[in-house]
Amino acid sequence: MGEYARSLAIADGAAARWPGGAVRFLLSRAAPYAARCPYPSTLLESSPTFHSAAVSALIEEWRPDVVIFDNAGRTAQLAAARRCGARVIYISARPRQRRKAFRLRWMALIDEHWIAYPEFLAGSLRWMERLKLTLRRRVRVRYLDVMLTAARALPAATAGCSDYVLIVPGGGTGHPGAADAVAEFVAAARALAAAGVDVILVGRAADAAGVTDAVGWPGAAAAAAPRLRQLGALPQSELAGLMRGARLIIANGGSTLLQSIACGKACIAVPIAGDQRERIRRCEQAGVAIAAPLDARSIEAAADGLLQNAAALEALAGRAKALALVDGVSVALSALEALLGADHRLTGVGGRT
Repeated sequence: MGEYARSLAIADGAAARWPGGAVRFLLSRAAPYAARCPYPSTLLESSPTFHSAAVSALIEEWRPDVVIFDNAGRTAQLAAARRCGARVIYISARPRQRRKAFRLRWMALIDEHWIAYPEFLAGSLRWMERLKLTLRRRVRVRYLDVMLTAARALPAATAGCSDYVLIVPGGGTGHPGAADAVAEFVAAARALAAAGVDVILVGRAADAAGVTDAVGWPGAAAAAAPRLRQLGALPQSELAGLMRGARLIIANGGSTLLQSIACGKACIAVPIAGDQRERIRRCEQAGVAIAAPLDARSIEAAADGLLQNAAALEALAGRAKALALVDGVSVALSALEALLGADHRLTGVGGRT
């Protein structure tokens, strides 16, 4: 429950590792992904966080072996899982949720606390957190680093493209102060392509006329067309393949930024949501990304500067590789195996998560 994309990656990994197990999601009926979840789902009127009675009743009825609360959950829900004998995992993706997970009351209910980001971003354990872990020795803390799906064959539309800039705007829904984020990324993509750079743009297509009018680049679309390949939303496995083959990646400050760094690629990060600014600042501080404001000309200038400076581009990629971020799905599966492997509960038909 909670952050769907991360939970889905973990569920896919668990289903592949333990094909005899069963997975169920609790989702908001209003969520855009609810209708296409590939696993059996229980749909609630809004976020499961706001439906403690229903969530607790479902847990008691289904009696899972593991319950994963991803950046969401209430004390009553964690307690219901514990009463049923389930192992309880809580994933924190923000400082507030991290503080909740380190409350002694919650630490009495949690088996594993997974921090969604790498240590250099999320911060090392503080002295008070370490003290609480000493008091509650049963809780194990792990950093998930980054969800990096195994690469699959590239889309046919990218055939013949071997030295390209990959642009992944994200932002399917507008954020406060960044409602036109996709338009700025698209305009930057067109400008780079018009300058002779091979560009692959992934994500929600923007209306050509609207983009041109919004940022004032008349005629850019026609000029850029031969060097710009615009793809729709892709499965994570295909996106991972594109990342591994890119010369430079331009992304927002969300999960795509970390995936780019994990692939050992030079990356330009553009904030489209408030919480991304600090993440990008820390990546820049670590020397593994360059920040650019949400402005088409600024994005193009940052990209052009790197593409014209091979040494800087290689140094950025080298520092990203040196971080050696690990795949969070592997971390999650190892943790599940440590929790339940001795019981072999996930290896049989009855194992439930």
